[in-house]
Amino acid sequence: MTEAILLVGGKGTRLRPLTVNTPKPMVPAAGVPFLTHQLARARAAGVDHIVLATSYLAEVFEPHFGDGSSLGLHLEYVTEDEPLGTGGAIRNVASRLRSGPDDPVLIFNGDILTGLDIEALVATHTSSGADVSLHLTRVDDPRAFGLVPTDETGRVTAFLEKPQTPEEIVTDQINAGAYVFRRSVIDTIPAGRPVSVERETFPDLLASGAHLQGMVDSTYWLDLGTPQAFVRGSADLVQGRAPSPAVPGRCGDRLVLPTATVAPDAKLTDGTVVGEGAVVAEGARISGSTILDGAVIEAGAVITDSLVGVGARIGARTILSGAVIGDGARVGADNELRDGVRIWCDAVLPDASVRFSSDQ
Repeated sequence: MTEAILLVGGKGTRLRPLTVNTPKPMVPAAGVPFLTHQLARARAAGVDHIVLATSYLAEVFEPHFGDGSSLGLHLEYVTEDEPLGTGGAIRNVASRLRSGPDDPVLIFNGDILTGLDIEALVATHTSSGADVSLHLTRVDDPRAFGLVPTDETGRVTAFLEKPQTPEEIVTDQINAGAYVFRRSVIDTIPAGRPVSVERETFPDLLASGAHLQGMVDSTYWLDLGTPQAFVRGSADLVQGRAPSPAVPGRCGDRLVLPTATVAPDAKLTDGTVVGEGAVVAEGARISGSTILDGAVIEAGAVITDSLVGVGARIGARTILSGAVIGDGARVGADNELRDGVRIWCDAVLPDASVRFSSDQ
């Protein structure tokens, strides 16, 4: 297998305000755009040609990655004029593929962090003679996902919508968002209109008698669709829980990029990342968080499981827990922002204006 399609066109609405200025796959995780980790893992598995299916803020990708040669890849970019869904995006880039009709084409989503054994998925596809092979993972609570039961040989038997009752939970296997398609199957997807592989392509193929094979790989898997998941994924990359050859440094408790400034007595733990040009002042304590390029964390601030955007500023003694601070925002001193709060890009929050506890 030498080529792949990477779906990076989503708007990332659940990640806003992180995605106001940056497409979701380009938001930094462990010091580099998340997409870098996916490209590096594909290259390590033997892929050398990748077509990126872009849409939202499409103009950002090529200036950063160019032709892909710095990663040992050949990259091409195809932009959708109107969003086409997962299946439509795959079909829209088909003309850029070089594979023969029976060759395997790897397809993966731009928002999944996984330790998937890509070569094993391709081997399963080839040995089973499948038309499409799917990476499946097992989850403790499958109610939020579509279920994919298989028979004893791993052949997919159904695609079930999110279960509404306990009786509908017939398996803990879910679609994990990575596939291998026989090249000729891609050409059967309708062109020029939105198509969902999950809701249309896969069920239609199954109904027509096509062979869909599932491979369960329950190594690390995380959907980075929410800010909390994105921050956790970045920390897991830094700590080595999630594998990637693209982490710019040794795995450990912290990752401080070269031009960042961190006070000697500041404490960084649990996979915290401090981006280029960022400043962390004396007495600050940052745990499991991402501080993006150029952000400033003033003295005594306490930041836990949060993301601070590019060029944002967090005032002295301010507490963030499970918070997302947009690019360029200014959060004054002595604020207390708790789980789920999102401060929009360039917003200004005066000193001591939001608290969840007494100011004494």
